[in-house]
Amino acid sequence: QVQLVESGGGLVQPGGSLRLSCAASGSIFNIDAMGWYRRAPGKERELVATISPGGRTDYADSVKGRFTISRDNAKNTVYLQMNSLKPEDTAVYYCNAEVLPYRYSPRYLEVWGQGTLVTVSS
Repeated sequence: QVQLVESGGGLVQPGGSLRLSCAASGSIFNIDAMGWYRRAPGKERELVATISPGGRTDYADSVKGRFTISRDNAKNTVYLQMNSLKPEDTAVYYCNAEVLPYRYSPRYLEVWGQGTLVTVSS
């Protein structure tokens, strides 16, 4: 079994910053892409940012220039630094990873974290 555990959510004022972390644990031989998604109240889940094992990143237009995704491959951890937060960033943020549990596993598994709530409000 593979688990993703997120941390770092909370309440922040507009213009503030938060840093989310997501650590993978369990049966892990290799991790391919990792990413962050979010679901705002009354909306569908959307991509926030992704990062490849080599560090190539991709961002939603709404967060470009404000959010930075990074990862520590040795720790199987992905981070999301969120700056200049806006009320519209309020959402539950989910970590995602493509995990190969064992060397000879037939395919990568898509694993999701339980989500962490980010509330941006004065």
